[in-house]
Amino acid sequence: MVLPISMRLKGHKTFEHLIKYGLKHHGNTMIIRVVEAKPQLLRPLKRKFQSNTTKFAVSISKKVSKRAVVRNQIRRRLHHHLKNRLLNSTTNPTRWFLISLKPYSSNQDIQPLLEDCDKLLVKAGFFP
Repeated sequence: MVLPISMRLKGHKTFEHLIKYGLKHHGNTMIIRVVEAKPQLLRPLKRKFQSNTTKFAVSISKKVSKRAVVRNQIRRRLHHHLKNRLLNSTTNPTRWFLISLKPYSSNQDIQPLLEDCDKLLVKAGFFP
């Protein structure tokens, strides 16, 4: 399962804003950047309907794995995990999150990645 479109971040302006102004939280296998949502950076059509929701983006470079199949599998599993966390969440802060995997993270099993993701989400203030 993939994240619904309403929970995904798209557009180069949003990524530039996250990289420039986002607070970094480092884990063993990934880095999460968090910034308060700025709906004016979204495309005009998406701005009307989805300005007050939490949004995520997952970035997996070729340094993680040269094979696109492996990168896509990791991305799908992270999207599924994030979707479950968002649906079970009682708080809904209007923040944007960018998850970037570190280069050696594809050598590990998926469970340590998901646990590290949960730890960083708590650290970033997504969960109380």
